[in-house]
Amino acid sequence: MRLQNKIALITGAGTGIGRACALAFAREGARVALVGRRKARLDHVTKECGNGALPIAADVSNREEIERIIEKTVSHFGGVDVLVNNAGILVQGTAETLSEEDWDRMFNTNVRGVWLLSRAALASMRKAGGGSIINISSVLGLVGARKRAGYAATKGAVTLLTKCMAIDHAADKIRVNWICPAFVETELTEAVMSEAKDPEKARQERVAMHPIGRLGMPEDIAGMAVYLASDESSWVTGAALTVDGGFTAV
Repeated sequence: MRLQNKIALITGAGTGIGRACALAFAREGARVALVGRRKARLDHVTKECGNGALPIAADVSNREEIERIIEKTVSHFGGVDVLVNNAGILVQGTAETLSEEDWDRMFNTNVRGVWLLSRAALASMRKAGGGSIINISSVLGLVGARKRAGYAATKGAVTLLTKCMAIDHAADKIRVNWICPAFVETELTEAVMSEAKDPEKARQERVAMHPIGRLGMPEDIAGMAVYLASDESSWVTGAALTVDGGFTAV
């Protein structure tokens, strides 16, 4: 029970990496608040977690809803010890082909949402004597890729935001780190590959990018999140943890 007595708030918790983090945290003894836009998905994961998990249907790109998320979590559980910023969207495109609307939509969720929710959680963590903020980023916050101009820009912003927050809040024993996955078997990845002319070929090409010979699973990322949420990582802050099957080693 590595997270016994910890209160964790997880965004994008209805599917994929967020769901895997929620289940892993609950197994390790944490009390979890689950945030997502689709209530039916959240309710299902809430039942899977058990242990009095709290579903909160909300949009992290909306400041007023972020305030409600924190207020509801603190009112229900008494505070926030761990924040997992997992919610994110991806729109493919180059700097030339992306629309302003898609650019803004990605930045509002992938960057602004991370900043606003982290900012809102700081007071509760400070009151508790410390905490852990875990940003689920991407290898594309470290390297570039074709047709990912907007998405990679958002993840690059999260990279520097995380480093700055780690420095600014270390004195309060609030640790801030980010996990950088490569291709993981999620609805988001499946949607991207389904848009290719030959989806099966697209999958094979992506598998080939990983020396370990497979795409990641959400549970691969959840395991690292548990470590960063636990006291085992008490001397880890401002770190980029690549969980990518060797993608960035090539």
